[in-house]
Amino acid sequence: MDVNFRKIDIDQYDEDVLLDSELYEADPRDPAQALNEVKQKAAAVRSSLSKGDIVGALTLVLEDAPYGPNVEEAKNLNLQTLVSILNSTKATEIPGVVKALSTDAQDTLMKYLYKGMALPGWGDVSGSVLLGWHEKLTEVAGTGCIVRAMTDRRIV
Repeated sequence: MDVNFRKIDIDQYDEDVLLDSELYEADPRDPAQALNEVKQKAAAVRSSLSKGDIVGALTLVLEDAPYGPNVEEAKNLNLQTLVSILNSTKATEIPGVVKALSTDAQDTLMKYLYKGMALPGWGDVSGSVLLGWHEKLTEVAGTGCIVRAMTDRRIV
């Protein structure tokens, strides 16, 4: 069945239509700059992980995370870096790590957990890790963290 039957964009005639650009400010960085910053963060994260500083590595990835429609490559690299941190963390350390994060970092972590679960193939590879982190994060941060992650328009 062909679902592309509509030839006219009827929303262009509606004065009350909301655009994504009206709902939140786009990431002010250009895509190349955002990608460069994420690459630098990835190197710093590897250094922090080699020292055993999981909280520091997570904080690096979660602060000033790229968001918006024009920085997809940077967002994917940031997700890969985050998943490598999550995979290298022991299950017994997760509650302490989550408690050490700020509320904003916890919310951003929840966004990345949902993004990782939503991507095809990622759930197969890291599904149990992502669900384990989701469980511990919800225990520490409560359901408010889930609501904030779901309602925030700045998609990571």
